[in-house]
Amino acid sequence: MKIKQIYTKCLSQSTYYIESKGEVAIIDPLREIDPYLKLAEENNAKIKYIFETHIHADFVSGHLTLSKATGAPIIFGPKTITSYPISVGKDFQEFKLGALTFVVLYTPGHTLESTSYLLKDDLGNEIAVFTGDTLFMGDAGRPDLAHKRSGMTINDMAGMLYDSIRKKIMPLSDDVIIYPAHGAGSACGKNISAETFDTLGSQKSKNYALNKSLNKEEFINELTEGLENPPAYFPMNVKMNQEGYDHIDNVLRKNLNPLDSDKFEKLANQSGVLILDVRNQIQFAEEHIPGSIFIGIDGGFAPWVGAIVGDVKRPILLITPKGKEEETITRLARVGFDNTLGFLEGGLSSWKAEGRHTDSITTIEASNFGKKIGDDTRIIDVRKNLEFKNGHLKNALNIPLDQLSDNFDKIPLEGDFFVHCAGGYRSMIASSILKSRGVNSMTDIIGGFSAIKSSGIPIEV
Repeated sequence: MKIKQIYTKCLSQSTYYIESKGEVAIIDPLREIDPYLKLAEENNAKIKYIFETHIHADFVSGHLTLSKATGAPIIFGPKTITSYPISVGKDFQEFKLGALTFVVLYTPGHTLESTSYLLKDDLGNEIAVFTGDTLFMGDAGRPDLAHKRSGMTINDMAGMLYDSIRKKIMPLSDDVIIYPAHGAGSACGKNISAETFDTLGSQKSKNYALNKSLNKEEFINELTEGLENPPAYFPMNVKMNQEGYDHIDNVLRKNLNPLDSDKFEKLANQSGVLILDVRNQIQFAEEHIPGSIFIGIDGGFAPWVGAIVGDVKRPILLITPKGKEEETITRLARVGFDNTLGFLEGGLSSWKAEGRHTDSITTIEASNFGKKIGDDTRIIDVRKNLEFKNGHLKNALNIPLDQLSDNFDKIPLEGDFFVHCAGGYRSMIASSILKSRGVNSMTDIIGGFSAIKSSGIPIEV
């Protein structure tokens, strides 16, 4: 028996490769399927099943492509509706994989079709349960992503999730290993902890969702309190996963276009085209093409593109580090952004070769910021609400990054102000958005709140 968790940090997403006696099951595959095909080939094994825990909202799954490549059926849980043929598993239905058995556990609540898969060995012992977005480490799946298409309220879905966890997950052996679909940083949960797997017994002592003393009403309140709006691209990824999508190889062929500076500039001047700069924040601050938006490839790149850009059909032009062009396009495609027009060949050097203008963002070290701060200093903190509540600067205005556009009227358009996040990545995204809209009076604090605290500047809670 082989269980391999493949964790993609950018998406905070886990996919699984399970093998027994030459037969393989893949759970919640990514859009690019070569890693699964390679693993199976290396182990002289055949992919027999593709299990999906639910219709994903935060990434484009590779189930359709993988099924076409291998002939393996796509298995969803009850209540699943798609535009393509699938095998809909029944509650407690069994699927044999070599010496192993998968048992369908219908666990609705995150979505109406959410399903977990219990893995048993040849003696019937419970080995692991793949919970998808039903149960995470330290958290449970948010109930507000699919309530409209289910015809239920958020509280209805949360109550359904309470029943699912208590009836299907908690009665399992304490030794069973919980393998969720996501880790810390995913927008599919509210406050997922850092571990990517754990035993059920261990989680019972850490996870409020498994607290026996919590009644249904208390669980609903805990699960729904403080939920922030889901990223704008989620419904579009649901549509792609439900109705179909293009093969990622076709996306790469269409999008991996080197553009000289003249072609790049001509496309950039077309209506609706976004220039996306994925270099690091220091490089962007020092010099960038006017009007471009920064979202660095070395951070939570794809989810932030989804949250900030929103429309997966929007045409995009790329500024990338040399050699990162294909990786950038692949990571965009993971969240459904298939409309990259091309990348600037030669980078900013090419852009400046004929005297084209560049712009910059003003930055400041936290230690120097400490010398300037006063009672009238204007500060915008773009961290999440919960981060802000756990500690912030005096007089800071909290506008979470993904809510910046909706709160543009709160931005001081005259006079200087400072912007910060936790470590500097999100604040540079925010600064780039402000700069692209003609705001020039902000200064980005290098290192963010972490550097601010280290410099000894007083913090309020």
